[in-house]
Amino acid sequence: MNNDGFPAERLFNQGYSYTYDDVIFLPGYIDFPVDDVNLSTKLSRNIPLSIPCVASPMDTVTETSMAVSMAALGGIGIVHYNNTISQQASIIRAAKSHKIPFSADLIFASPSDSIHSADEFANSPCIFVTESGNKQSKLLGHVSKFDWENLSNKEARISTYMNASPVTLPSSYNFNDVAGYMASKKLDFVALVNEEEENGEAVNLVTSADMERIKGLPKLGLPSLGEDGKFLVGAAVGTRDSDKERLEHLVKEGINAVVIDSSQGNSLYQINMIKHVKHTYPHLDVIGGNVVTNYQAENLIKQGVDGLRVGMGSGSICTTQEVCAVGRGQATAVYKVSSIAEQHGIPVIADGGISNSGHIVKALSLGASTVMMGSFLAGSNEAPGTYEYKNGLRVKKYRGMGSLEAMTKGSDARYLGDTAKLKIAQGVVGSVADKGSILKFIPYTMQAVKQGFQDLGASSLQSAHHLLKSGKLRLEVRTGAAQVEGGVHGLVGYEKRYF
Repeated sequence: MNNDGFPAERLFNQGYSYTYDDVIFLPGYIDFPVDDVNLSTKLSRNIPLSIPCVASPMDTVTETSMAVSMAALGGIGIVHYNNTISQQASIIRAAKSHKIPFSADLIFASPSDSIHSADEFANSPCIFVTESGNKQSKLLGHVSKFDWENLSNKEARISTYMNASPVTLPSSYNFNDVAGYMASKKLDFVALVNEEEENGEAVNLVTSADMERIKGLPKLGLPSLGEDGKFLVGAAVGTRDSDKERLEHLVKEGINAVVIDSSQGNSLYQINMIKHVKHTYPHLDVIGGNVVTNYQAENLIKQGVDGLRVGMGSGSICTTQEVCAVGRGQATAVYKVSSIAEQHGIPVIADGGISNSGHIVKALSLGASTVMMGSFLAGSNEAPGTYEYKNGLRVKKYRGMGSLEAMTKGSDARYLGDTAKLKIAQGVVGSVADKGSILKFIPYTMQAVKQGFQDLGASSLQSAHHLLKSGKLRLEVRTGAAQVEGGVHGLVGYEKRYF
């Protein structure tokens, strides 16, 4: 009989609300190498993933570039809806048209425009010329920065000197196709166009520097692809009547899953939206939430959700627990909801509170099938926004969808406050240090997660869940001193690097 530590069922039924840092797993028995650990899982009832990573539907986290890169890695991005219907649909369309693991910010102009400054190129080697000056209209040509810099008359209209026969490739080409073509033609850059669009819409720009950069990154695993061979992409919607129209447009663009986005998902509004989705789009997986209790979870499961999103007030920029006095410690919430969801075959997404690879190990081992990350991905190259410097540190803005700043764009509906006369913030605006590309740090993070699973004696997520349910996986609560001891301590200074 194992009297060392406690099984999860006993630990989480003592009336305490535990966070990830409050608990620690005791080691198991290792009889397999770390590279044998299989992290494949499910986002929802019908959507498999090769890594358990989901990018959060936040306007400072997930747009085209993040969605594309997450799918290329084997995870998935959920595109936020703090924008217009056409803007969200455009992001989905662009992400679904990609086959390579990054997305460039494209710049467009019309033939009648003039380019007055090199700043108009930003970081791009060219500006695309379309009939109306936006990406949806017919591509006519491009202007390279090199050609513009050699112009004698900088005020000339673009039509007088643009390249009307730009080299383009179909966006369906994979990395090797594009790299091989560029090398054979000795091109510095090439445009990728969506051949399914009548106008041949430009959707990406690949440079020789991009090709070299990607070659130097860790080898990618199995990408997340749908039956049509395109990247898997999810989208969030709210619970208003206007979101039904929004969803109609997103389904036309080919979304693979929809997240009903609410900070407290156990509501009449969400239940009605779930019923609408299941009736109107029966083949579309719908993920409900957010929930933290058995009661909430059971209500949404009864309505036919294909996945549950767990977490309330646990995000780094979320103040729901502080402002509203409602929520739950994330470790307890994940265990409790997962215990109920597992009985119905419903995968759980642990949303919030992920600061390091150890938190991912804990979330998955406590019953979650995937982890949703916001601050963990914010500040990366793929996150929306531009870098700036604060106190000598290169950072990007990161804000909670409950912040007043985000609410002015429409996210107040997530907190059931869009019809309220007074807006109360449940989040803050901050900044996150530059992390580089997720194409580099997510593979290293997943390797760390594999090492954690090996220490537990679990060769897969399914194995970890079996150890949890059987009581063989043992836990203890850490005191404050134990948490300090478990981290870096006793040094005058140090640099924390994981890879």
